[in-house]
Amino acid sequence: MSVIKTPNKPRIAVHKFSSCDGCQLALLNLGEPLLTLAELVEIIHFAEAGPVEPDAEIDIAFVEGSITTPDEKERIQRVRANSRYLITIGACATAGGLQALRNNANASDWMAAVYPSPEFIDTLSTSTAIAEHVRVDFELWGCPINSQQIVAVVRALLFGVTPVKENDSLCMECKRQGNVCVLVTQQQACMGPVTQTGCGALCPSFGRDCYGCYGPKENANADSLSQRFQGFGLMPKEIARRFLLINNHAPAFAEAGQKAIEAEHD
Repeated sequence: MSVIKTPNKPRIAVHKFSSCDGCQLALLNLGEPLLTLAELVEIIHFAEAGPVEPDAEIDIAFVEGSITTPDEKERIQRVRANSRYLITIGACATAGGLQALRNNANASDWMAAVYPSPEFIDTLSTSTAIAEHVRVDFELWGCPINSQQIVAVVRALLFGVTPVKENDSLCMECKRQGNVCVLVTQQQACMGPVTQTGCGALCPSFGRDCYGCYGPKENANADSLSQRFQGFGLMPKEIARRFLLINNHAPAFAEAGQKAIEAEHD
């Protein structure tokens, strides 16, 4: 990646699509580091924080949320066209998010069951990641993201350095922190072996199992972990639920979840 050269401060934007705003809040909650970041860049569009200029040409666009409506499908094309770098933040933007659970169901049926007038709802039948619609330069996983990662990515781009992607499994982070493995010692259905690090092993540090909010790690062996869960006595539908949760549309997790569903019907 090349150094961002501009006579003024590099311009950044934070765009929201279908999401809960959790990743934007994680950025806002940075506190003092956010003030330091604001000295390095000019925030042109960030509706959650104040400035609104969605169609401005900018250097770095951070995108939260998945594509779930026809309007969003068109809007992400404009964001891409106006951005030098586009970086997705959070599970919704990188893997469709919780709302991607609709991909395994008939959207018309559940809308009719929930809403009295579903004909007025303008939505797509699926919830999909940003990368399925436009070119993405870098992805930050998590639900929500680790806000420090955004600062690291911005600093890397300002110096023309390719941002570093976390490839370790959560288990590596547990080892570094000296956590007792809840999968081995307590037979909890921990997703740590197939989940990439980034959260600092938050849940295992408090004695509970990881539920995969940072998405699949590199070369995740989901089949092996599914077999381990079977050994704990989990039924196929319970195993499917572990994989088909926050990052259910991520290929490695989607495949493992689908295999568990098929095993339930055998």
